[in-house]
Amino acid sequence: MLDYLVSLLTYAALYGIMALALNLVWGMGGMINLGLVGFYAVGAYVSALATIKLGVPIAVGACAALVLAAALGSVVALATLRLRGDYLAIVTLGFAEVVRIVASNEIWLTNGTDGISNIRGPLRGAVTPETFNLIYLTLMVVAVAAVVFLLQRLARAPFGRVLRAIRDDDQVAAVAGKPVLAFKVKAFAASAGILGLAGSLYAHYTSYVAPDSFQPLLTIYVVLALVAGGRGNNYGAVLGAVLVVAFTESTRFLSEVVPGLQAVQVAALRQLVVSVGLLAILRYRPGGILPERIRPVAIPPRRPA
Repeated sequence: MLDYLVSLLTYAALYGIMALALNLVWGMGGMINLGLVGFYAVGAYVSALATIKLGVPIAVGACAALVLAAALGSVVALATLRLRGDYLAIVTLGFAEVVRIVASNEIWLTNGTDGISNIRGPLRGAVTPETFNLIYLTLMVVAVAAVVFLLQRLARAPFGRVLRAIRDDDQVAAVAGKPVLAFKVKAFAASAGILGLAGSLYAHYTSYVAPDSFQPLLTIYVVLALVAGGRGNNYGAVLGAVLVVAFTESTRFLSEVVPGLQAVQVAALRQLVVSVGLLAILRYRPGGILPERIRPVAIPPRRPA
């Protein structure tokens, strides 16, 4: 039971990092990115290949995943910056599918649908599996705390204030002299880099990656986490990730509560319960459980003429 709870918390931390990345680009910048799982997959494959084929340390593989995912995010951002709303969402969703299809077909690089196995993990094999899980959970908590700290600093910095101005009205921000396109590219690249880091952490935790691990449903779960937790609030993103994992996992036991259901019916009921739970949150907390709170800017008093 303890191993199961530790595993759930580890996956909740992974979802939390992805939700934080989405919050940066969507919650603060107003750009809808449905290609999260694509950058997540790139990070996982880059780190796995770097540590297995090149023999580099895990930390170096994670850094390579972050950098390459950020670089790819810059390319995608430059190609899609003129798009808005639904068009941007469709293109980024298509990008994620392209990554998954490439991973399925480029056997020489990714081993195709068989995936890559035996990925190294920190102290895996040197300690018991139970101890490894606890060590990795600690690592994940530290990673989430570090990402929250950096994004909180960013949100309070002029960069974060400009991003929120672009989210509210990019034309007004441009009139105010802000390079809107440059800010969008930087935000998109930073978000993609965080997603690449999350993918690396996933690969070294599970020791196996395959194209089937990166389905579009994962992006939907992360979007639900941010919406439920509070778009624009980093702490809300983490809380929403924990709630989504708790919802999806707790519904596994519905077959015991409601006997006589077939497997397909249980799956449908699980989705219904999760949907109702999200609708209830949005009904009573439209801004999420922890909505965004923007500090008012102190205006200096006017001096008498």
